[in-house]
Amino acid sequence: MKTAQDIQKSIWRDAAISIFIYALPVVLMFSAFYLTNTRPWETHGNGTLPFRLPHFLDVVFENLRSWGLPAIMLVLGIIEFAVGLYENKWTRNERILDIVCFTVPKIILRPAIAYFGLKFLPVLLPGAANAFAWIPFGWGLLIIAIADDLTQYWYHRIHHQVPWLWRFHRTHHSAPYMGMAMTSRQNVLYTFFFSQIYLTTTLTYLGLGYPALFVGGIKSLITTGAHSSIRWDKPFYTIKWLNPIAWVMERLISTPATHHAHHADTTDDGIGNYKGNFGNMFFLWDIIFGTGIITRQYPASYGIKHYKQEEWYAQFLWPIFKSRKEGSELSANGPMVGDEVIEKPEAITKELPQPAVAAHTA
Repeated sequence: MKTAQDIQKSIWRDAAISIFIYALPVVLMFSAFYLTNTRPWETHGNGTLPFRLPHFLDVVFENLRSWGLPAIMLVLGIIEFAVGLYENKWTRNERILDIVCFTVPKIILRPAIAYFGLKFLPVLLPGAANAFAWIPFGWGLLIIAIADDLTQYWYHRIHHQVPWLWRFHRTHHSAPYMGMAMTSRQNVLYTFFFSQIYLTTTLTYLGLGYPALFVGGIKSLITTGAHSSIRWDKPFYTIKWLNPIAWVMERLISTPATHHAHHADTTDDGIGNYKGNFGNMFFLWDIIFGTGIITRQYPASYGIKHYKQEEWYAQFLWPIFKSRKEGSELSANGPMVGDEVIEKPEAITKELPQPAVAAHTA
């Protein structure tokens, strides 16, 4: 088992490697410009797409910096809400929690941030509008995809490895099931302080709205698919001629097998890996930093073994509202991390013929 000192050392080591990864696509882009003797920044434009869109989408994209971006966020939120909430394993408390977590960020928070962000940025960064519109669409996609997803990998990882941050992310792991609704099941402060919409809004103002939105769309598809209860990746493991594709796919992006392992309630079965498999869009980060495992299997059970069915408002709004469940991590005097399930000796004797399984920790 890794000690706190081991985790701290690995964080610093991997952070140093990350700086190189952040810089790499920018270095490659300018190297390509040098080798091809091109200087796109000398012909500063407004940012264009390398392909045509239907007329109604053209109108929306032409108005990204005014009403277009908030409108896209609102429509996407409604679509994601409509297709994502299908689970049939809910209690009333779980149903309210998932619906609130789904609707508030996607239908209220994201459009509002986009709208007010585009009003505030001209005041904060006057004259910077379209400053990076000269960056070609393909290079913009690569730079944004790496910067956005690597940053989210780190945000996710530290919420598991730094104990006092765990409770802000705990809500995402409390559900004993997987499904598309799980994508947004987060404490509101976890979402508020890291939402892709901040980056998308800023990049839109700076002239990189097109690649930012395309990265956001692709990422949403991958992360939603990775949380889905539909094991769409299974044919790639079971059909022999698809195996080579599976080998590349499972190392590049998050799949149900790799991400379901992150939501398992135990590591004792050799499948669960809730202390790793942190990747969101790209599983590649877990490969690079050694935080991932690949088994091509799915956990038998999900969630947190010491889950106390905390009130939906406590899970969504902690620490503004605390849980009334005694001993909960979300209660007023609860532990920072609930390390293990405390059971009475006689209960263990009756229910388990072997030692009790270690519980899910951060």
